[in-house]
Amino acid sequence: MIGELISVGVLLGAVSSQFSPDPSSPSTFISDEGPCRIYNFGLSADCQGRKLDFVPWRQLPVTLESIDLSYNGLHVISAADFQNFPELRILLLQYNNISHIANETFKNNPLLEHLNIFNNSLHEIPASPLTSLLNLKELSMSNNLYRHATLADSFSKLVRLKVLSLGGPLVMGLKKNDFQPLKNIQLQAFAIKCSSNLSYYEPGSLEVIHTKQMGFDMAIDQRPNALHHMLRDLANKTLSVIQFRNLFEFTYYMGDEDIFLNLKDIRAFQLIFHRGKFNENLLKMALLNLQVTPIKRLRLQYIDFARSPTFVDSGAGSSITKLSLDNLDLWYISNPDVLRFDWRFTWFKRIKQLSIQYVYFSSVPCDSWAEMEGVELLDVSNNRLNDDVFYNKRCNYKGSMPNLLTFNLSTNELTSLEDLSSLIKHFKKLQVLDLSNNKLGSAEESRHCVWTQNITRFIAHHNYFSSETFHCLPTTVSYLDLSDCNMDQLDLTYFKKATNLKILLLSGNKIKFIPSKWESPSLQFLALDGNSFGLISKASFHHMPQLSQLTAGNNPYHCTCELHSFVQDTIAIGKVNLTDWPLNYRCYHPEPFLNTSISKYFPGQVACDIRLVIIISVATTAVVILIFVLICYIFDLPWYTRATYQIIQAKYRAHKENLAGGVGNFNYHAFISYSHSDADWVRDQLLPCLENNKNPYRLCIHERDFMPGKWIIDNIIENIESSRKVIFVLSRHFVNSEWCNYELYFAQQRAMGKTFSDVILVLKEPIDPSSLPSKYCKLKKMLSTKTYLEWPQQVNQQPFFWAQLRSVLGKPTMTREGTNSIRSRNSSE
Repeated sequence: MIGELISVGVLLGAVSSQFSPDPSSPSTFISDEGPCRIYNFGLSADCQGRKLDFVPWRQLPVTLESIDLSYNGLHVISAADFQNFPELRILLLQYNNISHIANETFKNNPLLEHLNIFNNSLHEIPASPLTSLLNLKELSMSNNLYRHATLADSFSKLVRLKVLSLGGPLVMGLKKNDFQPLKNIQLQAFAIKCSSNLSYYEPGSLEVIHTKQMGFDMAIDQRPNALHHMLRDLANKTLSVIQFRNLFEFTYYMGDEDIFLNLKDIRAFQLIFHRGKFNENLLKMALLNLQVTPIKRLRLQYIDFARSPTFVDSGAGSSITKLSLDNLDLWYISNPDVLRFDWRFTWFKRIKQLSIQYVYFSSVPCDSWAEMEGVELLDVSNNRLNDDVFYNKRCNYKGSMPNLLTFNLSTNELTSLEDLSSLIKHFKKLQVLDLSNNKLGSAEESRHCVWTQNITRFIAHHNYFSSETFHCLPTTVSYLDLSDCNMDQLDLTYFKKATNLKILLLSGNKIKFIPSKWESPSLQFLALDGNSFGLISKASFHHMPQLSQLTAGNNPYHCTCELHSFVQDTIAIGKVNLTDWPLNYRCYHPEPFLNTSISKYFPGQVACDIRLVIIISVATTAVVILIFVLICYIFDLPWYTRATYQIIQAKYRAHKENLAGGVGNFNYHAFISYSHSDADWVRDQLLPCLENNKNPYRLCIHERDFMPGKWIIDNIIENIESSRKVIFVLSRHFVNSEWCNYELYFAQQRAMGKTFSDVILVLKEPIDPSSLPSKYCKLKKMLSTKTYLEWPQQVNQQPFFWAQLRSVLGKPTMTREGTNSIRSRNSSE
């Protein structure tokens, strides 16, 4: 609140930055070369603080409309310094050491509207140089070294003048005719500065001044009666602000005469006392006269207040009982006793808005709350208040502050929400509570809180809240500010109870994730910028149907499909407006996208569309399965798998039998593999020719030599491995026999890693290798690469066939059993 309304600097000639564009603005910047910075598209020059001792007019563009030469070392302004700038409207020359301005200086500047020569070394008011400035609106020329404030008649021509400040530390007083040239000029603001030791003031000196804002910078320590005449000169004028600066600069007023007596005739809206010394008697004089004036705002700032040694408390009650003000501001008062200057707080009874800042009072008596019955806004920020000072458990606060609507406790040292609620619950009309910049939020000090049911705005940014603190917050609020409170998580239960919450500010915390079940049915504006969460999705705000504005930038975002989808959908639908998009949204993870603007992050459609991913996955899986099935069909993989499994089982069973002391293998010359349909040929042709001769062969056929009771697979494997050779009698029936397929496969497995010399192929009938099924790939290869025997149909060729077969089988030598066993078995058959 400090700094609102009129500032002292404006009244005394200091210049606000509003008169020229910001020279640092990149959009208007042109050049920084030379002694001045040229900006605003060549219309403005910033030469401030460049240690210049002359005006560098040759290096400035003639198009300039604004020149700032303040805070330099200029001594003289010559006639040529500004003659090349016919468009000049603003000229700032304050805080130099200018002692002379040539009469022709502003001859070529008829458009000049604002001139500031505040705080220089001029010994005379520069009337002649100003004669040509008929468009002048603001003229600040106070704090110079001239010894009088008399204006030349030429000032009467400045009919457009709105703001004027003049005077200086050497002006010893004011004369009646000093401001006669201004009698027909309607000013907005007028400020006069005189010596700290005012020597004279002629009555009527200010009668001719017509202004809305009046500022005095003069000390009346030696001439306190001058205030009578000043106030009389202002009587019956309609003013918005009257400001006195350093009214008593060196001493406290100890007189008995009421120097504020003529204040009752003043028609003004606001009265400001800036700096100076006040005691109880002087303040009492001012307040007694204020009771009967239309003045509605009073401000005392930077006041050195002291008790009056002659002040007597009669005990009859306060003399200030009718002071009715819209605003009372007490800022930077040296002594907190000013709050009860007459030992009571009665003077606050009819104040609507009371602001007490930087007073640093150390106690709040119980009776003070009852006296402030008319206060609607109470601002006690910036006072270093702690819980013990502010809340007294021995006080009865019931019925206190019946009209209080707004309570500002910001920037203090409060720690207990529980104590505050115990006090504030008695303020039945309270709607706005500001607790920002304190030390609130600890779980120990936030256990049992009871608030008045009318609080709609709760401001508590820059505290130390945790999720446990939420249960101690009022649930009736529509506006909640918990920014910069060091929170890392939220209490979702609170938001379900706060059904009226419309605006929620959580900026600058350490919130790590946004819960998907966050319910807030009335929330319209949500600020989450500057936190620590990296993931955000549509589900995060699904239970906030009224949400229309969201601020969520400056978070360490993980650039994922989910984030991309959230941003695209939010922008496309338009229901929720991302207020800080896109400047504050950047990727933090993954590392390749670090500091990439999320608006430029476009992941692939395949990576983000889950439906497309499912379709592609299903299609790919189906194709793989189809290919696998096709390979199985072509190469008969199930058959080979089953056969391999049976070999392993047979090997395992044989191993178990060996461990149990089973009999060792018997060597056969050959194992005969044939189809049941070719059994007659084997019995009638093959066996007689190989077994019934002088040197018989020991042959193994399944019909005769398989051991009864054993697994067929075990018999096949055992006898194939016990035979030196394996003879396959190939025919179409062989190809179609399942057991022949097994026998062929087992023979192949036995020969794995070796040559196939122990495999003998006998084609009983012609077979085209290309017509064989795919599972006979080895047989196809052997028929294509290995010499095989064909059974001749002509009888005369058959003896040659047997001779070939015997040569392939080799000599029929035996290692364990002789020929007799063979013959005895043949005879038994």
